[in-house]
Amino acid sequence: MAGELEGKKILVVDDDRDIRIAMEMALKDLGPEVTSVGDGNQAVREIEENVPDLVVLDMMLPKRSGFLVLERIKRDRTPGEKPFVIMVTGNLGNRHKIYAERLGVDRYITKPFRMNKLLEAIVELLS
Repeated sequence: MAGELEGKKILVVDDDRDIRIAMEMALKDLGPEVTSVGDGNQAVREIEENVPDLVVLDMMLPKRSGFLVLERIKRDRTPGEKPFVIMVTGNLGNRHKIYAERLGVDRYITKPFRMNKLLEAIVELLS
């Protein structure tokens, strides 16, 4: 898998700095350009200024929830158009998963998760 995502841009959005760093480190060997931000407003700005190929998006964020960010990302895009979105959340409620799917999320992963599961989903979406 090393270098498999060379030339791809990934945005990691999570308010937990340690989680952002762990994701960045895990993605490093795959070769993408990784940017990370800690709140929903920063995420929207980053996506508008520099559209990534994929967004790893936490649901519970300060300033603008992951749902609102997802809605903004998917609103003006056709299905399959970048960026792809993988929502990660500690919320185990099925109602939230259904809502995220209605908004157009490409994958929904609950925390805690094995990093390999996230990496496999990213590679699958970007290949």
